Amino acid sequence: MHVGDKKRPPLSPQDGWISDGRQVLHFQPLRYDRWSQALEVTLGELIPGEPAPLLKRRRELTREQAIRLWVQKRQQGWRACSPQWIPPRPLRA
Repeated sequence: MHVGDKKRPPLSPQDGWISDGRQVLHFQPLRYDRWSQALEVTLGELIPGEPAPLLKRRRELTREQAIRLWVQKRQQGWRACSPQWIPPRPLRA
């Protein structure tokens, strides 16, 4: 996902982080080739006094699904943020 203010998503995969102040979503490229474009989205919940969010869920989304989720969350007021944890290994290699 793209953190800057360009109007369209990047053509090549990039990590992206967004938060609503209570939860954090991390978008991480998983597979990206001509036939298959997928990202892994990890949801974490911020816990007061803890250095890193509690990781709640990971799932694989197509590029289109990830873009829709990113846009939806941004419209709901989520903001781009800095990385909140060291990302876990992808679900699939």
